[in-house]
Order: sequence, then C-alpha cells, then structure tokens
Amino acid sequence: MRLTRLRESLVAQGLEALLISQPENRRYLSGFTGSSGWLLISAERSILATDFRYYEQVGREAPAFELAQIKTTFSKLLPDLLAGMGVRRLGFESQHVTVDELDTWRQATEGVEWVPCKGLVEALRAVKEEPEVEALRRSVALTDAAFAHLMEVIRPGMTEQQAAWEIESYMRSHGASKVAFDLIVAAGPNGALPHARASDRIVQPGEPIVIDIGCVVDGYCSDMTRTICLGEPDPRYVAVWELVLRAQEAAKAAIRAGVPAVEVDGAARSLIAEAGYGEHFGHGLGHGVGLAVHESPKASPLSEDVLQAGMSLTVEPGIYLPGEFGVRIEDLVIVREEGVETLTNTPKTPAFSI
Repeated sequence: MRLTRLRESLVAQGLEALLISQPENRRYLSGFTGSSGWLLISAERSILATDFRYYEQVGREAPAFELAQIKTTFSKLLPDLLAGMGVRRLGFESQHVTVDELDTWRQATEGVEWVPCKGLVEALRAVKEEPEVEALRRSVALTDAAFAHLMEVIRPGMTEQQAAWEIESYMRSHGASKVAFDLIVAAGPNGALPHARASDRIVQPGEPIVIDIGCVVDGYCSDMTRTICLGEPDPRYVAVWELVLRAQEAAKAAIRAGVPAVEVDGAARSLIAEAGYGEHFGHGLGHGVGLAVHESPKASPLSEDVLQAGMSLTVEPGIYLPGEFGVRIEDLVIVREEGVETLTNTPKTPAFSI
C-alpha cells in the first residue's frame, strides 16, 4: 500500500523512478533498519542497494525488495541499476542529498535527468496507519512510566544530569532502544532556554523544572513535557503554569481533521498573547512524531499544513522568562475526524510535595 501510494505520486510528478536516501523514509517504505542503503522505486521494481554488512538483513526485513549488492561504491553500481530499469528521469530527495553526492551521481549517470523532490515520502508518513498509532502508544506509555519513576526518586539536591539519567536508564531497561532526543531537565532559569540540556546544576526546592523526554520503541518516537516544582511553588510561576495549560487545552479543542494547523497554533498563541506573554512564546505549537521525533505536520504561525485524520501532533505551548524560569506542557495527540485522541497520560500538576 505504501509503495502503491508513492508510485501514484511519481506519476503525478512525471518521474520514472525515485531514489530514496533518507533513513526514516527508507525504513518506512521497505522495513529495512540498517544504517546504510538506498531504495530505487519505479512503477515496476523496488530495489534496495546496500553493502555486505546488510545482505542477510535485507532478506529478513525487506523480502519484497530486490537486493542490489554494493561491491565498491553506490555511485559505481548506480549506472547499471538505472540502465536495467530504463530510467532516464530520476527523482531524488533534495533535502537529504549533499551537493557532493549529487555531483558524483550525475557524473556517473550521463544522460539521466536528476529531478529534485521534496516531501514525497514525508507526506505519506504524516498520516499514521493504525499499527503506527499503536507503536506510538507503546512509546508514549513507556515515557509516562519513566516520568512516574522520576517523580518517585527526584529530590532537591539532585543535579539535572542525575535526573535525566534516571529517566534514560529507566527507559532503556524497560524496552526502549534509545532516547528520542537529548533529554531536557532544566531547573530554575535554565528552564527559560527552550532547548536546554541537562547540566550539573543542582535542583533547588520550590523552583520550576522543565522536563522534556521521549524514547524510541519499535522504531517509533515519543515526546512529552511537564513542568513541575518540588515543594511550595511561587504564585507567579503557578499563574504562568495555569495559563500555559489553558493554552494547551484551547489548542486541543481546535484540533480535528480539515483544520489548518496555523489555526490550532493560533488558538494557543492568542491566549498567551492576550495575557501579555506573547513575546515569550517564540516557537511553534507542535510537530508530528513518528519514525522521527520531528516530522510533518507542523503547527506554527508559518505552517501551511492542513490536519488530516491519523496525523500525530505534539501540543506544546510554552512561556519562557529569561533569568527566571520557563513553563512548557506537551502532550502527543492523534488527529481524528471530529477531534483529538490524547496519547499522553501523565498527570499535569505544577508542584509536588517533598
């Protein structure tokens, strides 16, 4: 089905074949999880080219694909592959191919027209099939469990790095193949950095802590953020936290199939702006999650995406006050025809007693 839909796109683009080099796209179409390989997809043939390290793996993971064995380099194998397929007009993933790679391939394939293509496979990946939703659900469930574990062990005096390791080690020992990104545990003023990294800063009682975590289960990512404090919270922080939560709830209420993603972003952004914090919400509301932790669609003031049933989306408004603290609350949801299904189940509260 995935190859059928891609082939329909090739016809619409006037292409005879498409060369796939992006790792997640390669896995999505073939099932191949190796770190090196190229797919050649035409109307009639599906070829996976890789080297000796992965010959047997291709047979196990991508039995529907012809194996093309790379003995030296891919650029030396490519001319014969294209000639055997009768390809003279070839699409390539322009967002994932270097200038040097393209020059090498062009020199090796005289007479072939190389056509830059953008987002053909990513558009297919954006709408999740139900087995993909189930994989996301498993990844999210483990993230929920890892956060619950952290709440059992985190105490003032622990460093951000120690807290991050508690999360990562729990994930890895309970079924995750890896974390989905560098985990964020950002306490106090570090929380005002939207993409802070866990440091050796010691967590203090009563200060806000932004905790942004995710893992990979069965190839699919998760992404969740909670902001908490340990002990008695400052009233100003609680007011900001409650505003961010209202913004998230407004955005989720706006989500359904057919809605432009920019409108969903605006539902949250307008609330934050009306409260006087508009300049402190400087990133988009959310993004798709799947084989990659950041993929289509995007919900932001610049987004041109229209939500479709089956799309995944993070909903993560935030307010960041330099030198003071930050607040972000993030759930992973699935767009449905008449609303939204929230996969994230971790409770939301601004503070935990110690």
